[in-house]
Amino acid sequence: MKDLEDWAAVQKVYKQTNSKRATAKILGIARNTVKRLLALSEPPEYQRRIYGTKIDNYKEKIIEWRCEPFNFNGTRIFREMKNIGYTGSIGPIYRFLRKVDEDIGGHISKKATVRHESPLGDQAQFDWTEYEIIVGERYRKVYCFAMILAASRKKAVCFSLKVDADAIYAAIQELFDDLGGVTLELLIDNPKSLVITNNPKSEEEIKYNPHALMMAKNLGTELNACPCYWPRKKGKIERPFNYIEEQFVKGNTFATMEELNRRGKEFVDHWCDEKHSTTKRIPNQHYLLEEKQTLLSLPKTHYRTTKLQKRIISPDSYININTNKYSVPVKYVGKTLWFRLTYGFRIELYDKQENFIMGFEASELKGDTRTVAEHYEAIAKKVSTSIPQIRRDFTKRYSNGLKYLTAAGKKFEQPTHHARKIMELQELFDDSTLDSFIGIAVDQDKMDIKSFKKLLREYHDSDKQTDSIQTKDIPSSDYSEEIGLTRDCSYYEAATKEVISCPR
Repeated sequence: MKDLEDWAAVQKVYKQTNSKRATAKILGIARNTVKRLLALSEPPEYQRRIYGTKIDNYKEKIIEWRCEPFNFNGTRIFREMKNIGYTGSIGPIYRFLRKVDEDIGGHISKKATVRHESPLGDQAQFDWTEYEIIVGERYRKVYCFAMILAASRKKAVCFSLKVDADAIYAAIQELFDDLGGVTLELLIDNPKSLVITNNPKSEEEIKYNPHALMMAKNLGTELNACPCYWPRKKGKIERPFNYIEEQFVKGNTFATMEELNRRGKEFVDHWCDEKHSTTKRIPNQHYLLEEKQTLLSLPKTHYRTTKLQKRIISPDSYININTNKYSVPVKYVGKTLWFRLTYGFRIELYDKQENFIMGFEASELKGDTRTVAEHYEAIAKKVSTSIPQIRRDFTKRYSNGLKYLTAAGKKFEQPTHHARKIMELQELFDDSTLDSFIGIAVDQDKMDIKSFKKLLREYHDSDKQTDSIQTKDIPSSDYSEEIGLTRDCSYYEAATKEVISCPR
């Protein structure tokens, strides 16, 4: 295995350095070793060294004495072997006999298993594994929690940076949420966060972690710890991890943990649309048609082992968590919100009644500030009050904008005042309509805001005798009182063409 690892490392580093000397220095190995490994076009195959034992020359005799008509036990075989020259101990004999017993005399192997197919809604299996995944341009140890419905084989996953008790409890509840219901039992492994003692040689009951029991009670399910060192008991959840690694993890990179979770859930959901090799059915269809209605209802709230922490939202609509600031919708300014950090990266916000508000990924930096523009939309000014910005917005939005500002600059001391008032009419008219009338206003020298509104009103009044045209719903405002009534854009486009075509 060491040669295989060295070969992979040498190939990777040499591509970057293009120097045998530099590669050897970085990896801390001899240059001759680098040269030898680079000469191999394919990775070296690992070949296990086979060591001889003192019983090798006696194996056929051991098998003969173990079978009919002798049926000797290990001690008797050991004594007989010493009589014919064996000089070793009894240990290798017993180890060889264990293998012999699995193959002779109708003996049933300890590995023999009766496949059990759970009834619908009875059982879900839960487990996790770890992967090395590139997240945020660097390798990180990430834990993949997975759950599978034993009957339909529908699966759900989530990813975490931690595997402590809080993460395990949060994952179990999140995965049941993803599966849309709770099974009668949950088959689990034996970590201390779930099981305190589970001695298969004792007749004592399994002792579960009190927090795990409280979580199970909140869900309405029963915990069922599989026997220690017996992974086949929960083989349905063991198998998917290799497939997830080969088909999803390898070759993929992720900008954030939230992206990893989103894409991972999408991958597993698409996987559940493929026919299962054992049931010969499509898990998602099997689930929707038969198993979903047998599941218990999800609880209204999640069980938590730690209390939520509270913060007062600042006047600029930020919540301060671990030296970092994160924006929240401005409606929460001055209010107290509660939060918790789960999976080592996700911040969840709750209101006073512990209703979930929103979640976002925590920053890895210190003193970082993260702002989401949409959080400020309720108080954002529709039109800037900055004179340079008004000029930029006016000329960018309207093709006649520069023409208007040039002409208005020769007539008004504050041409941007009128330009800003025109842009505020965007709540009543679309940009193309306003752009057309800006051109007309310049041509007719009606560029001040009062004349501009009067211009719009005049075209409206000139068409009073025509058929009604469906108009936009206009909120009550000073503009609607001055203009009186707004028209559909098609009306103003027609009016503009009419004016342009008429001789001045």
